[in-house]
Amino acid sequence: MAPDQLPKNLPDGSGEKHMEPATISFSIWALIIGALLITMALAGSLLKRLPLSASMLYLAVGYGLGSAGWGLMTPNPRLMPLLLERVAEIALLISLFSVGLKLGLPLASRQWRLPLRLALLSMVLTIALITVVGVYLLHLPLAAAILLGGILAPTDPVLAADVQVDEPGDRDRLRFSLTGEGGLNDGAAFPFVMLGLGLLGQHDLGHMGWRWLALDVGWSLAGGLLVGALLGTMIGQLVVYLRTHHQEALGLDEFLALGLIALAFGVAQIVAASGFLAVFAAGLALQRVKEDARSKPPPKSGPAGLQGKEEHLAVATHPDLAGAYMMQAVRGFNEQLERIVELVVVLIVGAMLPYCRIDGATLAFIALLFVVLRPLAVWLGLLGAAVSGDQRALISWFGIRGIGSIYYLMFAIHHGLPAPLIDQIISLTLSTVAVSIVVHGISVTPLMNLYARRKLRRSQRPPVTNRRHEKR
Repeated sequence: MAPDQLPKNLPDGSGEKHMEPATISFSIWALIIGALLITMALAGSLLKRLPLSASMLYLAVGYGLGSAGWGLMTPNPRLMPLLLERVAEIALLISLFSVGLKLGLPLASRQWRLPLRLALLSMVLTIALITVVGVYLLHLPLAAAILLGGILAPTDPVLAADVQVDEPGDRDRLRFSLTGEGGLNDGAAFPFVMLGLGLLGQHDLGHMGWRWLALDVGWSLAGGLLVGALLGTMIGQLVVYLRTHHQEALGLDEFLALGLIALAFGVAQIVAASGFLAVFAAGLALQRVKEDARSKPPPKSGPAGLQGKEEHLAVATHPDLAGAYMMQAVRGFNEQLERIVELVVVLIVGAMLPYCRIDGATLAFIALLFVVLRPLAVWLGLLGAAVSGDQRALISWFGIRGIGSIYYLMFAIHHGLPAPLIDQIISLTLSTVAVSIVVHGISVTPLMNLYARRKLRRSQRPPVTNRRHEKR
């Protein structure tokens, strides 16, 4: 064989195989991701019993893959804010839709008052408190401190799965409040991020702030909820109608979930409303479509003679069950997708940690946020609310920071955050998210187990009777 006919993997005709660097990189990536996915599949139930979370594992692996370790991931937030913004945005949209699908209480329920107070009043108080600490402890300009408050105020719907409701029928005040708060405040934080950017000269606030109040606050919040509610209701009712009356629109529930997320977000963005609130409201509205199907329990099996696929078809087109069947399929797919995007984004967060510069002021700020600012904002926001001491304490503690903060950080950098402030805001945000993943991940299992035991004991406690009546 002539030298120019030698195989490329035998560069010198020596018989030793050689792989290109790109092939090695892809092979290592396949090995890492495969091992990580299989590990989570095998150890998922074990992690739920231990003071650990999946996000903690992803964070550690991401750090090892970053520039501090193997160097396979180098997501520099200064150089690629738009790409990182889009990744976080997609993850957040999927999770917000999933949160909407989980909240089964009607909007007229009194329990909605708690998440609304947390997502609006407590969040505004948190931003105000962060602003004060940012100015006097971190020596940030007022505008940058407000921006930092907008970035760090929203609690996370992606990483808070262990404290969220498990199914639409869950009525627990703690879980419902934290789930609803996480679904609402990612969109409600947007006006304050824009306010901070506007005061830094990167966004038009209008004369005396009229444009900010009218568009960024009023229309953004109300318009997003309206768009999502309309689209979720219309699409859900259309699918149920087609299935029950014409045996059409069957299957491809994954397309329905992704399509509704994209449609709600796209329409909201076109009309300058909040895409996050639109997607959350779309999930909530879609979940309500199945209300009429709850009057009758689902049959244990399909009509006689139907098995397998035909049995599913019978349930999917049943007038009383089509909505519930659609919701079950959409929720199952969306929850799996949510776990995948959690893995991707937290890996990226871990890989970005080497870009943090942590000092004493940063650590003091994080401690204040978790131990003082969040509890104080929750306490003030829930004054007079019908919550127990255990619920109030756990709501105060589980103000988990995560993907929403990463999104707004990248949004601010992409939209012109002044260079002298970038490194400090990056360090504060990434370190806060990383610490939240660790401390909340360690504490969630024992605290939620303790809460469940105390709640069970209270439910089994005999009612207090009037002793004078007993004597009679």
